[in-house]
Amino acid sequence: MSALFEPYTLRSLVVPNRVWMAPMCQYSAEPVGPGAGVPTDWHFAHLAARATGGTGLILTEATAVSPEGRISPADLGIWNDTQAAAFRRITDFVKAQGSAVGIQLAHAGRKASTAAPWTGGGPVGADAHGWTPVAPSPLPFDTGHPVPHELTADEIRGVVDDFREAARRTVEAGFQVAEVHGAHGYLIGQFLSPHSNHRTDEYGGSYQNRVRFALEVVDAVREVWPEDLPVFFRISATDWLTENPEDEREGWTADETVRLAGELRAHGVDLLDVSTGGNAPRARIATGPGYQVPFAERVKRETSLPVAAVGLITDPQHAEKILTEGRADAVLLGRELLRNPSWALGAARELSGTVRAPEQYGYAI
Repeated sequence: MSALFEPYTLRSLVVPNRVWMAPMCQYSAEPVGPGAGVPTDWHFAHLAARATGGTGLILTEATAVSPEGRISPADLGIWNDTQAAAFRRITDFVKAQGSAVGIQLAHAGRKASTAAPWTGGGPVGADAHGWTPVAPSPLPFDTGHPVPHELTADEIRGVVDDFREAARRTVEAGFQVAEVHGAHGYLIGQFLSPHSNHRTDEYGGSYQNRVRFALEVVDAVREVWPEDLPVFFRISATDWLTENPEDEREGWTADETVRLAGELRAHGVDLLDVSTGGNAPRARIATGPGYQVPFAERVKRETSLPVAAVGLITDPQHAEKILTEGRADAVLLGRELLRNPSWALGAARELSGTVRAPEQYGYAI
C-alpha cells in the first residue's frame, strides 16, 4: 500500500490517509454585525470540495478566538455561539465524506487588523472596521504598521481564557482536531521569539519565559478538549534570522523548536505541524519543493512527537517519498489544493493507493 494512503491514528481519531489540507485564510466573512466571523456558503463550498476530493484531514483557516485576534476584519471566528453553530453544517458534511475535520485556533497579535491580500494586505483603521492590535511588546511588525498595545499580565491571562472558551465551542461545533496556531508571526509566535518579545517579566527574556504563554494556551485547550481527540500545534521552526549570518536580528531557532516539541508533548500535544517564517519581515528564505521538510524531519528524529510537513509539496511521488523515508508522518498541502481540490484522488491513482470518494465521483477513482 502507498504510505500516503495509509490511515493514521491519533488517540481515538483515525484519519483515512496522510493527505491533509493546510489552513488557508479566505478573508470572506462579514466584518461586523451578527454575521461577523461566521462561516458562509463560501467557506462551506471551499472546505467541502476538498473533502469530496479525498483529502484525509481538513483544517479550517486561522479562526480567531476573539474579535481583535482576527488577521483581518473578514476572518472567521469562534468567540461566540452563533459562529460555533454555523460550523456544524461544515463539520457534519466533511465527516459524512469520510474525512476528519479540524480547526486552527488563532490570535494574530500585532499582525491583526489588516486588509485582504487582494486589496493590499496592509493595516486598516477604524474606517475599515479595524482596531489597535495587541502584542507581547510595543513593536510594530514592519514599517507602516501601528505600534501594538503591550499586553499586561492580566490581559495575557484573558487571552488564555479566550483560547479555552474557543476550544469549548469547538467541541460543540463538531470538530475532531484542535490546532493551536503558534506559527507565522502571530501572537503565540510573537511571544516565542526574542525578535518580537522584549518583555522583562515572566513572559519574556529566557527561553522558558518566552514559551510560557504557548504552554498556558495548550493547557487551557487541553483542559476542555476531549481526552480521546488530538490537539495539534503549528509552529514556525525558525524565523530565518539565525540561518543568515549577515542578518543581525535575533530570532526563534530550530534548536528551540526541538526543545519546545518535547515540552508540548508533555502538555498533551499529539502532533507538531511544522512550518517556518512569518515573524520577521524581509527574512531571507531559500524556497523550493519541500524546503521546510528538514525542520519537521529533525523534530521527528530528535523527539517522540509526530510531525506533519508542509511547504511546496505538490507532487504525489515527492509526498510519498517524504513519508517512506520517515521524514514526517503526514503532509499538508495548501496552494496545490487550491489549484486542485481533488488532488488526493489523482495521487491515489498514480500511487495505486486506496481513497474514499463520493459515489458520484466513482469514474475518477
